[in-house]
This record gives sequence, C-alpha cells and structure tokens, in this order.
Amino acid sequence: MSQQQEEQVCDPKGSRHIGTHIFLILFTIVTLFPVLWVIKMAFRDNQTFATDLNPLPTEFSLQNFIDIFNAPYFGQQLFNSFVISLSTTIVGVFLACTAAYAFSRFRFPGRQAGLNAFLVTQMFPGTMMMIPLYLVLDTLGLLDQTLGLIFVYSTTSIPFCVFMLKGYFDTIPKDLEESALMDGASQFTIFWRIIMPLSRPAIAVTALFSFMTAWNEYVLAATFMSKESAYTLPVRLQSYVGNYTTEWGHFAAGALLVSIPVMILFFALQKHLVGGLTAGAVKG
Repeated sequence: MSQQQEEQVCDPKGSRHIGTHIFLILFTIVTLFPVLWVIKMAFRDNQTFATDLNPLPTEFSLQNFIDIFNAPYFGQQLFNSFVISLSTTIVGVFLACTAAYAFSRFRFPGRQAGLNAFLVTQMFPGTMMMIPLYLVLDTLGLLDQTLGLIFVYSTTSIPFCVFMLKGYFDTIPKDLEESALMDGASQFTIFWRIIMPLSRPAIAVTALFSFMTAWNEYVLAATFMSKESAYTLPVRLQSYVGNYTTEWGHFAAGALLVSIPVMILFFALQKHLVGGLTAGAVKG
C-alpha cells in the first residue's frame, strides 16, 4: 500500500463523510416513508388499513381512483377548489402588492399602526375569526357560495402576503424610481413597469403560499359550505372518514389527487423559491 493510500485510510474526514451520508439516507427514508405508505394505500383494491411496515406497493389497482372520479359532484368540487384557489391567489396577491408597496415606499400617518395591526392578526388562529366571518357571510348572503370563500381567503391571506412582499420591496433600490420620476413616469407606471417585474421571485413565492393555503384549507370551507355541490376537495376527503369506518383506500387516493396541483406549482416556480424567500424574509 502506498503512502497516499495509507493517508486516505487514516483520514478521519472520510469516516465523517460516510457517517453524514448514512444519516442523510436514513433521514430521507424516514421522510419518504409516509408518502410511500399513502401511495401503497391508494393502489390497494380495498378500504382496510395497511398495518404492515413495508411501504412499497404489493398490488396495483386503479379502482380507488375510479371510484373517486365517479363519485357524485366530484367534478364540481374539483372545479370549486380550482376557482377558489386561483381567485384567492390573484385577488389577494394583487391587493397585497399595492399595500406592501405603500408601506415600503411612503411615509404616512398610521403606517406603523397598520403594520402592527397586520402583525397582530397573525398571532391568532384562523378559527377565532370563524364566527364573525360566518355572520358577515350570512348577512351578505354568501354562504354556500364560492364567492364567499374567495372573499374570506383573500382577506385573511393579505397580512402574510404584505409582510413577504414589503420585505422584498425594501431591497429594491430607490434610485430606479427616482430616475423614472425624472424621466416623467407616474407613480403607477413605476409600480407596474419597474417594481412588479423586479419583484417576480417574491410574487411567485407569495402566490404559491396563497394558493396552497386556499387549496388545503378545510375548517372554514366545512363551516361555510353545507351543500355537497359547494364542497371543496379537502371537505370531500373528510367525507371518507366516518364515525365508525374509514375508507382508507379512497382517502389515500384522494390525498394524492389533491397533492398533484401543488407539486406542479412547486416544480414550475422552484427557480423563484430560494430568491423570493430569502430576500423577503431578511428585511421587514
């Protein structure tokens, strides 16, 4: 054995690398185990609970997915979820962009109080606002209406979106706006033609979180919607869990279907995730 080979054998860094790799492999297995277990349950042709520890599918059947697609109102519920989530994202992010830009660039009476008010709203769980929101929607006649959930989700997502976007707007140099003002650009032109294009990473991340919140929300949707045709997909999934029996195969298959749009959005926006999150979280 040569001297270089002996040094490599005796080098403690190699053993540390091996230990790190073993830890990462074990951590990955633990992380993926629940996902693989759900996939296994989804492709089983029965509704019993899988108690074995083997996470790999031992049989392959699409019957659970066929049953879900043939279920009453499933297409309407899928449409409701898409409309509510997309509308919430568009309305909430647009309002948050204008508010965040105002808080970032202008100094006006009540500015700090407004920021503190947004911060306070994030300290309480959403269920605390369930009763007053229910009364508001009942007064407006928006119960069992997709417009009602859009109204609720858009307004409740604004505080988080404002803080995310304001932190990113603070990182954009003001020299760009001052140069545009000297060239005769209006404040709206500066906001729409300069600030918004430069803020695409932060807007993409904020839109993703808004979509995920509206897509996965269950409590408010189950409270404000009493008609089966007005349900969203999370409420539909809960219907497979009964007081005495649970349709585990249908529940797992539905969980996979609900996860697909979010996974697609993650892959589509992944290049913006790191830049938008880090820049928006550093300054506030």
